[in-house]
Amino acid sequence: MDGGNRSDGRRRQGSRARPAWALSLLALTGCTPASLLTQVDRITSPNGVRRVAEGVAYGTEQRQKLDVWAPAKRGSDAALPVVVFFYGGGWNSGARGDYGFAGAAYAGKNFVAVVPDYRLVPDVRFPAFVEDGALAVKWARDNAARFGGDPARISVAGHSAGAYIGAMIALDRRFLQGVGVDPGTVRAAALLSGPYDFHPFTEPRGRNAFGHWAQPLETQPVNFARADAPPMFLAHGGNDRVVFPRNSRHLADRLRQAGAPATLRIYPGASHVDLAAALAGPFRRRLPVLDESAAFLEQQSR
Repeated sequence: MDGGNRSDGRRRQGSRARPAWALSLLALTGCTPASLLTQVDRITSPNGVRRVAEGVAYGTEQRQKLDVWAPAKRGSDAALPVVVFFYGGGWNSGARGDYGFAGAAYAGKNFVAVVPDYRLVPDVRFPAFVEDGALAVKWARDNAARFGGDPARISVAGHSAGAYIGAMIALDRRFLQGVGVDPGTVRAAALLSGPYDFHPFTEPRGRNAFGHWAQPLETQPVNFARADAPPMFLAHGGNDRVVFPRNSRHLADRLRQAGAPATLRIYPGASHVDLAAALAGPFRRRLPVLDESAAFLEQQSR
């Protein structure tokens, strides 16, 4: 995945080494199954959430299906905020079942969490996976109430390539408008370790997903910053060498220059994998990613 210029990629003297547990969870960059996190999360986390829907179609294509997670018990009859979480995988890999830990994480914070699959490279290229994300948001708007969610309080979240999808849905009005959804439907975004400013495409995954597009600047979220953008929580690991932290810094700067609210959170020493792993129960104490992103979405979607 394209992350930035090579000078950003040099390891700085004094940065802390990647934790041993993160090395064993290189699933999220393609070395170990991401399902490991879901399996560990199920074993070690309190049983306070449940998957309330599995494999629900939100479109006609084979990969246009989603799962829904919700609290096992609700404290009141009030409808819950909704978050649509897009997983990463370089736009060419990933499966919703492997990311149950992310759905369970936000459900544990009193959200109705929707985790969709989306079409992947090489079967499709940009903008198909973003269009799928917009369809998933439409499904959430139309169906969240069936699971206790509030269709007026929808946010998006995601990690890595999924953060890219969330950013494009939140910023480029054309994707939601294209499926008949008011762009204001997305009230906030919490985006982890995402690529937002990575043209020219110097790495195979970026070239394969975007290199065909005649107007490459149209693929970059930074170019859609606008004053009325939904509030964004942009989180990144300071030691991320897959997608460099400058991506979140650049998007935060562009949003602020446009007059839009943006919260930038750099976790010193954390890697690309660390931010996703921190959503799983055993690793939440290492980084407050879940607490901070969930609190942001809950407040901003009111």
